[in-house]
Amino acid sequence: MSGHSKWSTIKRQKGVTDAKRSQAFTKIANAITIAVREGGGGDPASNFKLRLAIEAARAVNVPKDNIQRSIDRGLGKGGAAAIETVVYEGYGPSKVAIIVEAATDNKNRTTPEIRGAIEKNGGTFASLGAVSWCFVDVGMITVAKDGNSLDDVFEAAVEAGADDVEDAGESVEVYTKPGDVEKVKNALVEKGFTIQGAELFKKPTTTVAISDKAQAEKVLGFVEKLEDLDDVQKVYSNFDIPDNLLS
Repeated sequence: MSGHSKWSTIKRQKGVTDAKRSQAFTKIANAITIAVREGGGGDPASNFKLRLAIEAARAVNVPKDNIQRSIDRGLGKGGAAAIETVVYEGYGPSKVAIIVEAATDNKNRTTPEIRGAIEKNGGTFASLGAVSWCFVDVGMITVAKDGNSLDDVFEAAVEAGADDVEDAGESVEVYTKPGDVEKVKNALVEKGFTIQGAELFKKPTTTVAISDKAQAEKVLGFVEKLEDLDDVQKVYSNFDIPDNLLS
Protein backbone atom coordinates (compact mmCIF):
# COMPACT_ATOMS: atom_id res chain seq x y z
CA MET A 1 0.00 0.00 0.00
CA SER A 2 1.00 3.63 -0.33
CA GLY A 3 3.25 4.58 2.56
CA HIS A 4 2.11 8.18 2.30
CA SER A 5 -1.51 7.19 2.84
CA LYS A 6 -0.51 5.05 5.83
CA TRP A 7 1.54 7.90 7.31
CA SER A 8 -1.48 10.21 7.09
CA THR A 9 -3.51 7.64 9.02
CA ILE A 10 -0.87 7.34 11.75
CA LYS A 11 -0.77 11.12 12.20
CA ARG A 12 -4.55 11.25 12.61
CA GLN A 13 -4.37 8.56 15.28
CA LYS A 14 -1.60 10.37 17.19
CA GLY A 15 -3.63 13.55 17.50
CA VAL A 16 -2.13 17.04 17.68
CA THR A 17 -0.70 19.41 20.25
CA ASP A 18 -2.39 22.74 20.98
CA ALA A 19 0.15 24.53 18.79
CA LYS A 20 -0.47 22.13 15.92
CA ARG A 21 -4.22 22.47 16.43
CA SER A 22 -4.00 26.25 16.10
CA GLN A 23 -2.00 25.87 12.90
CA ALA A 24 -4.49 23.30 11.63
CA PHE A 25 -7.35 25.75 12.23
CA THR A 26 -5.55 28.34 10.10
CA LYS A 27 -4.93 25.85 7.30
CA ILE A 28 -8.54 24.70 7.34
CA ALA A 29 -9.70 28.32 7.25
CA ASN A 30 -7.55 28.88 4.17
CA ALA A 31 -8.93 25.70 2.58
CA ILE A 32 -12.48 27.01 3.05
CA THR A 33 -11.57 30.38 1.54
CA ILE A 34 -9.96 28.74 -1.48
CA ALA A 35 -12.91 26.37 -1.91
CA VAL A 36 -15.20 29.39 -2.14
CA ARG A 37 -12.97 31.04 -4.75
CA GLU A 38 -12.27 27.94 -6.82
CA GLY A 39 -15.34 25.79 -6.24
CA GLY A 40 -18.14 28.09 -7.31
CA GLY A 41 -19.19 30.44 -4.51
CA GLY A 42 -20.11 30.53 -0.85
CA ASP A 43 -23.14 28.23 -0.85
CA PRO A 44 -22.12 24.72 0.22
CA ALA A 45 -25.30 23.33 -1.36
CA SER A 46 -23.88 24.09 -4.81
CA ASN A 47 -20.13 23.90 -4.06
CA PHE A 48 -19.00 20.38 -3.17
CA LYS A 49 -15.39 21.48 -2.52
CA LEU A 50 -16.74 23.88 0.08
CA ARG A 51 -18.87 21.12 1.62
CA LEU A 52 -15.77 18.92 1.99
CA ALA A 53 -13.80 21.79 3.54
CA ILE A 54 -16.59 22.60 6.01
CA GLU A 55 -16.89 18.92 6.99
CA ALA A 56 -13.14 18.83 7.65
CA ALA A 57 -13.48 21.96 9.79
CA ARG A 58 -16.35 20.54 11.81
CA ALA A 59 -14.44 17.29 12.35
CA VAL A 60 -11.81 19.21 14.36
CA ASN A 61 -14.33 21.52 16.05
CA VAL A 62 -13.55 24.74 14.20
CA PRO A 63 -16.06 27.31 15.54
CA LYS A 64 -18.98 28.20 13.29
CA ASP A 65 -18.01 31.89 13.30
CA ASN A 66 -14.53 31.02 12.03
CA ILE A 67 -16.04 29.01 9.19
CA GLN A 68 -18.28 31.90 8.19
CA ARG A 69 -15.39 34.38 8.29
CA SER A 70 -13.42 32.12 5.96
CA ILE A 71 -16.37 31.93 3.57
CA ASP A 72 -16.73 35.72 3.66
CA ARG A 73 -13.04 36.14 2.89
CA GLY A 74 -13.42 33.90 -0.13
CA LEU A 75 -16.27 36.12 -1.29
CA GLY A 76 -14.03 39.18 -0.98
CA LYS A 77 -15.71 40.62 2.10
CA GLY A 78 -13.83 42.33 4.92
CA GLY A 79 -10.99 43.79 2.89
CA ALA A 80 -8.48 41.01 3.65
CA ALA A 81 -5.87 40.16 1.02
CA ALA A 82 -6.98 37.46 -1.42
CA ILE A 83 -5.65 33.95 -0.85
CA GLU A 84 -4.68 31.80 -3.81
CA THR A 85 -3.45 28.25 -4.34
CA VAL A 86 0.13 27.76 -5.50
CA VAL A 87 1.68 24.40 -6.36
CA TYR A 88 5.33 23.37 -6.16
CA GLU A 89 7.08 20.20 -7.28
CA GLY A 90 10.36 18.55 -6.45
CA TYR A 91 12.16 15.55 -5.03
CA GLY A 92 12.88 14.51 -1.47
CA PRO A 93 15.41 12.10 0.03
CA SER A 94 15.73 8.82 -1.90
CA LYS A 95 14.44 10.73 -4.96
CA VAL A 96 10.81 10.46 -3.85
CA ALA A 97 8.55 12.77 -5.84
CA ILE A 98 6.74 15.53 -3.96
CA ILE A 99 3.94 17.95 -4.76
CA VAL A 100 3.32 20.79 -2.32
CA GLU A 101 0.02 22.66 -2.33
CA ALA A 102 0.13 26.00 -0.53
CA ALA A 103 -2.36 28.77 0.21
CA THR A 104 -0.92 32.26 0.28
CA ASP A 105 -1.65 35.96 0.02
CA ASN A 106 1.97 36.62 -0.97
CA LYS A 107 3.75 34.31 -3.43
CA ASN A 108 6.95 36.33 -3.04
CA ARG A 109 7.07 35.16 0.58
CA THR A 110 5.85 31.62 0.09
CA THR A 111 7.94 30.50 -2.89
CA PRO A 112 11.41 31.11 -1.38
CA GLU A 113 10.25 29.70 1.96
CA ILE A 114 9.13 26.41 0.42
CA ARG A 115 12.10 26.22 -1.93
CA GLY A 116 14.45 26.79 1.01
CA ALA A 117 12.75 24.12 3.12
CA ILE A 118 13.01 21.58 0.31
CA GLU A 119 16.66 22.25 -0.45
CA LYS A 120 17.79 22.64 3.18
CA ASN A 121 16.36 19.24 4.10
CA GLY A 122 17.92 17.16 1.37
CA GLY A 123 15.49 17.69 -1.48
CA THR A 124 15.55 19.28 -4.92
CA PHE A 125 13.20 22.05 -6.05
CA ALA A 126 11.87 21.36 -9.56
CA SER A 127 9.75 23.07 -12.19
CA LEU A 128 6.02 22.47 -12.59
CA GLY A 129 5.39 19.24 -14.47
CA ALA A 130 8.55 17.54 -13.25
CA VAL A 131 6.71 15.00 -11.07
CA SER A 132 2.98 15.67 -11.49
CA TRP A 133 2.86 13.07 -14.28
CA CYS A 134 3.20 10.29 -11.70
CA PHE A 135 0.13 11.33 -9.68
CA VAL A 136 -3.56 11.13 -10.50
CA ASP A 137 -6.36 13.19 -8.94
CA VAL A 138 -8.82 11.07 -6.97
CA GLY A 139 -11.32 11.31 -4.16
CA MET A 140 -10.23 9.55 -0.96
CA ILE A 141 -12.60 8.44 1.80
CA THR A 142 -11.21 7.04 5.04
CA VAL A 143 -13.53 4.39 6.48
CA ALA A 144 -13.13 2.96 10.00
CA LYS A 145 -13.21 -0.82 9.99
CA ASP A 146 -15.16 -1.07 13.27
CA GLY A 147 -15.17 -4.86 13.04
CA ASN A 148 -15.74 -4.97 9.29
CA SER A 149 -13.25 -6.73 7.04
CA LEU A 150 -11.46 -5.19 4.08
CA ASP A 151 -13.73 -7.25 1.82
CA ASP A 152 -16.84 -5.85 3.55
CA VAL A 153 -15.74 -2.29 2.84
CA PHE A 154 -14.57 -3.18 -0.66
CA GLU A 155 -17.90 -4.70 -1.66
CA ALA A 156 -19.91 -1.78 -0.28
CA ALA A 157 -17.57 0.80 -1.80
CA VAL A 158 -17.52 -0.74 -5.27
CA GLU A 159 -21.31 -1.08 -5.20
CA ALA A 160 -21.46 2.65 -4.36
CA GLY A 161 -19.22 3.52 -7.34
CA ALA A 162 -15.70 3.50 -5.88
CA ASP A 163 -12.71 2.56 -8.04
CA ASP A 164 -10.40 0.91 -5.50
CA VAL A 165 -9.64 0.42 -1.79
CA GLU A 166 -6.45 -0.01 0.24
CA ASP A 167 -5.99 -1.47 3.71
CA ALA A 168 -4.67 1.12 6.19
CA GLY A 169 -4.65 -0.94 9.37
CA GLU A 170 -7.65 0.07 11.47
CA SER A 171 -9.21 1.87 8.53
CA VAL A 172 -9.68 1.48 4.78
CA GLU A 173 -8.84 4.10 2.17
CA VAL A 174 -11.56 4.18 -0.50
CA TYR A 175 -10.62 5.81 -3.81
CA THR A 176 -13.11 7.37 -6.21
CA LYS A 177 -13.17 9.68 -9.17
CA PRO A 178 -12.91 13.28 -7.86
CA GLY A 179 -16.53 14.05 -8.71
CA ASP A 180 -17.83 10.87 -7.04
CA VAL A 181 -16.32 11.27 -3.57
CA GLU A 182 -19.43 12.73 -1.97
CA LYS A 183 -21.81 10.25 -3.61
CA VAL A 184 -19.74 7.27 -2.47
CA LYS A 185 -19.26 8.71 1.02
CA ASN A 186 -22.99 9.22 1.49
CA ALA A 187 -23.73 5.69 0.25
CA LEU A 188 -21.25 4.23 2.75
CA VAL A 189 -22.82 6.25 5.57
CA GLU A 190 -26.24 4.89 4.61
CA LYS A 191 -24.81 1.36 4.83
CA GLY A 192 -23.70 2.05 8.40
CA PHE A 193 -19.96 2.63 7.91
CA THR A 194 -18.11 5.25 9.98
CA ILE A 195 -16.40 7.88 7.82
CA GLN A 196 -13.23 9.36 9.31
CA GLY A 197 -12.56 11.78 6.47
CA ALA A 198 -13.19 12.61 2.82
CA GLU A 199 -10.95 14.70 0.60
CA LEU A 200 -9.55 15.26 -2.85
CA PHE A 201 -6.16 13.58 -3.08
CA LYS A 202 -3.24 13.08 -5.47
CA LYS A 203 -2.54 9.35 -5.61
CA PRO A 204 0.83 8.20 -6.94
CA THR A 205 0.77 5.93 -9.98
CA THR A 206 4.40 4.91 -9.47
CA THR A 207 6.12 4.56 -6.11
CA VAL A 208 9.63 4.56 -4.64
CA ALA A 209 10.22 1.65 -2.27
CA ILE A 210 11.97 2.53 1.00
CA SER A 211 13.29 -0.49 2.91
CA ASP A 212 15.82 1.08 5.29
CA LYS A 213 14.53 2.46 8.61
CA ALA A 214 17.00 5.35 8.74
CA GLN A 215 16.06 6.39 5.22
CA ALA A 216 12.36 6.02 6.03
CA GLU A 217 12.78 8.36 9.00
CA LYS A 218 14.61 10.84 6.79
CA VAL A 219 11.83 10.81 4.19
CA LEU A 220 9.08 11.17 6.80
CA GLY A 221 10.97 13.94 8.58
CA PHE A 222 11.35 15.77 5.27
CA VAL A 223 7.59 15.60 4.61
CA GLU A 224 6.79 16.72 8.16
CA LYS A 225 9.04 19.77 7.86
CA LEU A 226 7.18 20.83 4.73
CA GLU A 227 3.78 20.18 6.31
CA ASP A 228 4.76 22.33 9.30
CA LEU A 229 5.18 25.44 7.13
CA ASP A 230 2.29 27.84 7.75
CA ASP A 231 1.39 28.31 4.08
CA VAL A 232 1.49 24.61 3.16
CA GLN A 233 -1.90 22.92 2.86
CA LYS A 234 -0.93 19.45 1.66
CA VAL A 235 2.16 17.50 0.71
CA TYR A 236 1.85 14.51 -1.62
CA SER A 237 4.62 11.99 -2.16
CA ASN A 238 5.14 8.63 -3.82
CA PHE A 239 7.23 6.86 -1.19
CA ASP A 240 6.22 3.31 -0.28
CA ILE A 241 7.35 2.33 3.20
CA PRO A 242 6.48 -1.03 4.82
CA ASP A 243 4.17 -0.87 7.84
CA ASN A 244 6.88 -2.13 10.21
CA LEU A 245 9.04 0.92 9.39
CA LEU A 246 6.15 3.32 9.99
CA SER A 247 5.26 2.09 13.48
